Amino acid sequence: MVSCTICSSYETAVHLHPNAQLRHVKFEVVHAKTIQKKMQILNTLTIFFVLACNILHKTTNFAPSIRIYFVTMIDTIINAALRAGRAIMNIYNHPDLDWQVERKADNSPLTLADRESHRVIAEALEATPYPLLSEEGAHLPYDERKDWHSLWIVDPLDGTKEFLKKNDEFTVNIALVTDGVPVMGVIYVPAKHQLFWGEKGQGAFTAEVDPETLHVGKPEALPLKGADWGRPFRVVASRSHLSPETETFIADLRRHHPDLEMVSAGSSLKLCLVAEGKADVYPRLAPTMEWDTAAGHAIALAAGRKVLDAQTDLPLTYNKEDLHNPWFVVK
Repeated sequence: MVSCTICSSYETAVHLHPNAQLRHVKFEVVHAKTIQKKMQILNTLTIFFVLACNILHKTTNFAPSIRIYFVTMIDTIINAALRAGRAIMNIYNHPDLDWQVERKADNSPLTLADRESHRVIAEALEATPYPLLSEEGAHLPYDERKDWHSLWIVDPLDGTKEFLKKNDEFTVNIALVTDGVPVMGVIYVPAKHQLFWGEKGQGAFTAEVDPETLHVGKPEALPLKGADWGRPFRVVASRSHLSPETETFIADLRRHHPDLEMVSAGSSLKLCLVAEGKADVYPRLAPTMEWDTAAGHAIALAAGRKVLDAQTDLPLTYNKEDLHNPWFVVK
């Protein structure tokens, strides 16, 4: 088995990358596929164990079974996000790719990164009992997914403009949604080596990641202690999608907060800034999709924040027939 040094694919690189500029890529022998299969078997056995424990829970009140399950699940998606981030960075840092391509052509860096990140995540989630809805995957008709109690909602590369501009503010987003509510989320910022995650009832955290070993450092709970001390009221807005409606919203806030400070960020980092306590509100009065927000929504909820429909003031919901989000405000 050989691996492409650009995207870590386990197939022949020339087959995946037929364009001439990639044919000189070196190959190396890898054993990750075998390790992954073993992890899938382990995860499957764990799931069966937990299901058995849940049956016992109904008659013996064996509560720890629930916690065992979710520790395994959050670890699984953190590992998937880290490995997907590494696959993206292999492409992002490659010197021979054509960065003049600013659309998703078949041989563009953006397309390669999207596909490889999606592949890594999809393979990691195969061992879980939940279906996958991904920005890069096939979108099933609503009639097929309307009865899904729980599902993964994934954006394998959020922040395409940031990726193409090479400003490092792109992310990998993975969320578990149950009954329309994000209950677990992971966001990894591979170019900045920063990881965010949150889980219903367990809190939200951030940590630095060693890009070589993918070792996760000491976690800090969100919101960060002292993040809002001695600073003005802060609004975070999109670096790439600042709409006139958002500008009006910010102007209205300024009447109540004359010292208002505005900061910009790309991709799902805006939700993370509010979850961290480094920003007070994030208005998004422009189009987004469910996979753009699900992971950040889960982290914000776990950090004690709210993600509300700008018109109804109700929480955003997921796995809708129309996968577009309404305009919303995070606070």
